[in-house]
Amino acid sequence: MSAKKKTPSEHPGSNEAADLAVPRDALAFAMSKIRNIADFPKPGILFKDITPLLASPRAFHIVLDAIAERFIGEHIDAIVGVEARGFIFGGALAARLNASFVPARKPGKLPAACDEVQYETEYSVATLEMHKGSLAEEARVVVVDDLLATGGTAKAAADLVRKQGGYVVAYAFAVELTFLGGRERLMPVKVESVIQY
Repeated sequence: MSAKKKTPSEHPGSNEAADLAVPRDALAFAMSKIRNIADFPKPGILFKDITPLLASPRAFHIVLDAIAERFIGEHIDAIVGVEARGFIFGGALAARLNASFVPARKPGKLPAACDEVQYETEYSVATLEMHKGSLAEEARVVVVDDLLATGGTAKAAADLVRKQGGYVVAYAFAVELTFLGGRERLMPVKVESVIQY
Protein backbone atom coordinates (compact mmCIF):
# COMPACT_ATOMS: atom_id res chain seq x y z
CA MET A 1 0.00 0.00 0.00
CA SER A 2 1.47 3.34 -1.02
CA ALA A 3 0.92 6.57 0.84
CA LYS A 4 -0.31 9.61 -1.06
CA LYS A 5 2.62 11.86 -1.90
CA LYS A 6 1.98 15.35 -0.57
CA THR A 7 2.34 18.22 -2.96
CA PRO A 8 4.23 21.30 -1.72
CA SER A 9 0.99 23.24 -1.29
CA GLU A 10 -0.23 20.62 1.22
CA HIS A 11 2.61 21.46 3.60
CA PRO A 12 1.51 24.44 5.69
CA GLY A 13 4.05 27.22 5.44
CA SER A 14 6.26 25.22 3.09
CA ASN A 15 8.77 26.69 0.70
CA GLU A 16 7.41 25.34 -2.57
CA ALA A 17 10.59 25.77 -4.61
CA ALA A 18 12.78 24.14 -1.99
CA ASP A 19 10.31 21.30 -1.28
CA LEU A 20 10.33 20.34 -4.95
CA ALA A 21 14.08 19.80 -4.97
CA VAL A 22 15.04 18.79 -1.44
CA PRO A 23 13.40 16.35 0.98
CA ARG A 24 11.99 18.21 3.97
CA ASP A 25 14.40 16.72 6.53
CA ALA A 26 17.43 17.46 4.31
CA LEU A 27 16.28 21.04 3.79
CA ALA A 28 15.75 21.48 7.54
CA PHE A 29 19.25 20.14 8.19
CA ALA A 30 20.84 22.54 5.68
CA MET A 31 18.86 25.46 7.12
CA SER A 32 20.01 24.55 10.62
CA LYS A 33 23.59 25.22 9.49
CA ILE A 34 22.89 28.88 8.65
CA ARG A 35 23.35 31.20 11.60
CA ASN A 36 22.04 34.70 12.15
CA ILE A 37 24.50 37.48 13.00
CA ALA A 38 22.80 40.64 14.24
CA ASP A 39 23.95 44.11 13.18
CA PHE A 40 26.41 42.92 10.51
CA PRO A 41 27.76 44.54 8.37
CA LYS A 42 25.90 47.50 9.86
CA PRO A 43 23.26 48.12 12.56
CA GLY A 44 19.80 46.82 11.70
CA ILE A 45 21.02 44.07 9.33
CA LEU A 46 20.46 40.41 10.26
CA PHE A 47 23.26 38.65 8.37
CA LYS A 48 22.76 35.05 7.18
CA ASP A 49 26.13 33.39 7.78
CA ILE A 50 26.66 30.33 5.56
CA THR A 51 30.10 29.39 6.88
CA PRO A 52 28.68 26.67 9.20
CA LEU A 53 26.84 25.22 6.17
CA LEU A 54 30.09 25.14 4.20
CA ALA A 55 31.79 23.42 7.14
CA SER A 56 29.23 20.60 7.03
CA PRO A 57 29.88 18.21 4.12
CA ARG A 58 26.30 16.92 4.31
CA ALA A 59 24.69 20.37 4.25
CA PHE A 60 26.99 21.56 1.46
CA HIS A 61 26.13 18.48 -0.64
CA ILE A 62 22.41 18.95 -0.01
CA VAL A 63 22.51 22.52 -1.35
CA LEU A 64 24.80 21.74 -4.31
CA ASP A 65 22.82 18.67 -5.34
CA ALA A 66 19.55 20.59 -5.09
CA ILE A 67 20.86 23.27 -7.44
CA ALA A 68 22.53 20.83 -9.86
CA GLU A 69 19.47 18.64 -10.30
CA ARG A 70 17.45 21.64 -11.51
CA PHE A 71 19.75 21.77 -14.55
CA ILE A 72 19.99 18.07 -15.35
CA GLY A 73 19.20 17.59 -19.04
CA GLU A 74 19.88 21.24 -19.89
CA HIS A 75 22.87 22.27 -21.94
CA ILE A 76 24.94 24.64 -19.78
CA ASP A 77 28.22 25.94 -21.20
CA ALA A 78 29.46 28.01 -18.27
CA ILE A 79 28.84 28.91 -14.65
CA VAL A 80 29.62 32.53 -13.77
CA GLY A 81 30.37 32.76 -10.05
CA VAL A 82 30.18 36.11 -8.30
CA GLU A 83 33.01 37.08 -5.90
CA ALA A 84 33.51 35.75 -3.39
CA ARG A 85 31.11 33.14 -2.05
CA GLY A 86 29.69 32.57 -5.51
CA PHE A 87 33.06 30.99 -6.32
CA ILE A 88 32.45 28.30 -3.70
CA PHE A 89 29.08 27.22 -5.06
CA GLY A 90 29.85 28.08 -8.68
CA GLY A 91 33.03 26.04 -8.97
CA ALA A 92 31.43 22.96 -7.44
CA LEU A 93 28.32 23.37 -9.59
CA ALA A 94 30.43 23.71 -12.76
CA ALA A 95 32.13 20.41 -11.94
CA ARG A 96 28.76 18.70 -11.42
CA LEU A 97 27.35 20.06 -14.69
CA ASN A 98 30.53 19.54 -16.75
CA ALA A 99 30.58 23.27 -17.54
CA SER A 100 33.38 25.83 -17.46
CA PHE A 101 33.72 28.15 -14.47
CA VAL A 102 34.15 31.90 -15.01
CA PRO A 103 34.75 34.26 -12.07
CA ALA A 104 33.12 37.70 -11.92
CA ARG A 105 35.46 39.68 -9.67
CA LYS A 106 35.94 42.99 -7.93
CA PRO A 107 38.20 45.49 -9.74
CA GLY A 108 41.93 44.88 -9.84
CA LYS A 109 41.77 41.13 -9.13
CA LEU A 110 42.02 39.77 -12.68
CA PRO A 111 45.38 40.03 -14.50
CA ALA A 112 44.28 40.24 -18.16
CA ALA A 113 42.05 42.67 -20.09
CA CYS A 114 38.53 42.83 -18.60
CA ASP A 115 34.99 43.86 -19.36
CA GLU A 116 33.37 45.70 -16.46
CA VAL A 117 30.00 46.91 -15.24
CA GLN A 118 29.04 49.24 -12.41
CA TYR A 119 25.98 48.58 -10.27
CA GLU A 120 24.28 49.66 -7.06
CA THR A 121 24.34 47.40 -4.00
CA GLU A 122 22.37 47.67 -0.79
CA TYR A 123 25.22 49.74 0.62
CA SER A 124 27.13 51.48 -2.22
CA VAL A 125 28.07 51.59 -5.91
CA ALA A 126 30.33 48.70 -6.96
CA THR A 127 32.04 47.26 -10.04
CA LEU A 128 32.34 43.72 -11.35
CA GLU A 129 34.91 42.55 -13.92
CA MET A 130 35.31 39.48 -16.09
CA HIS A 131 38.19 38.61 -18.40
CA LYS A 132 37.45 39.48 -22.02
CA GLY A 133 36.81 36.37 -24.09
CA SER A 134 35.73 34.26 -21.12
CA LEU A 135 32.55 33.19 -22.89
CA ALA A 136 31.88 31.95 -26.39
CA GLU A 137 29.25 33.74 -28.47
CA GLU A 138 25.78 32.49 -27.44
CA ALA A 139 27.17 30.49 -24.51
CA ARG A 140 24.42 29.26 -22.21
CA VAL A 141 25.27 30.52 -18.72
CA VAL A 142 24.02 30.15 -15.16
CA VAL A 143 24.95 33.02 -12.81
CA VAL A 144 25.63 31.67 -9.30
CA ASP A 145 26.01 33.34 -5.92
CA ASP A 146 25.51 32.31 -2.33
CA LEU A 147 22.66 34.70 -1.58
CA LEU A 148 19.98 36.62 -3.47
CA ALA A 149 19.11 39.88 -1.72
CA THR A 150 18.13 42.82 -3.95
CA GLY A 151 19.52 41.19 -7.10
CA GLY A 152 21.88 44.01 -8.07
CA THR A 153 25.09 41.96 -8.03
CA ALA A 154 23.57 39.04 -9.93
CA LYS A 155 22.12 41.40 -12.53
CA ALA A 156 25.56 43.02 -12.96
CA ALA A 157 27.10 39.57 -13.55
CA ALA A 158 24.41 38.89 -16.15
CA ASP A 159 25.24 42.20 -17.85
CA LEU A 160 28.85 40.99 -18.15
CA VAL A 161 27.63 37.73 -19.69
CA ARG A 162 25.53 39.61 -22.24
CA LYS A 163 28.40 42.00 -22.98
CA GLN A 164 30.38 38.96 -24.12
CA GLY A 165 27.53 37.62 -26.26
CA GLY A 166 26.41 34.97 -23.78
CA TYR A 167 22.86 34.04 -22.83
CA VAL A 168 21.82 33.85 -19.17
CA VAL A 169 19.52 30.83 -18.89
CA ALA A 170 19.15 31.04 -15.09
CA TYR A 171 20.34 32.42 -11.80
CA ALA A 172 21.05 30.04 -8.91
CA PHE A 173 21.46 30.81 -5.21
CA ALA A 174 21.91 28.79 -2.03
CA VAL A 175 19.82 31.30 -0.05
CA GLU A 176 17.16 33.84 -1.06
CA LEU A 177 15.84 36.69 1.07
CA THR A 178 12.42 36.86 -0.56
CA PHE A 179 11.30 40.03 1.26
CA LEU A 180 13.93 42.09 -0.61
CA GLY A 181 12.38 41.39 -4.03
CA GLY A 182 15.55 40.39 -5.85
CA ARG A 183 13.77 37.70 -7.86
CA GLU A 184 11.50 40.29 -9.45
CA ARG A 185 14.52 42.37 -10.50
CA LEU A 186 15.99 39.37 -12.34
CA MET A 187 12.85 38.34 -14.21
CA PRO A 188 12.00 37.08 -16.77
CA VAL A 189 15.09 34.85 -16.41
CA LYS A 190 14.55 31.74 -14.27
CA VAL A 191 15.67 32.10 -10.64
CA GLU A 192 16.52 29.00 -8.58
CA SER A 193 17.14 29.06 -4.83
CA VAL A 194 17.32 26.27 -2.27
CA ILE A 195 16.70 27.99 1.07
CA GLN A 196 14.29 30.89 1.30
CA TYR A 197 13.55 33.34 4.11
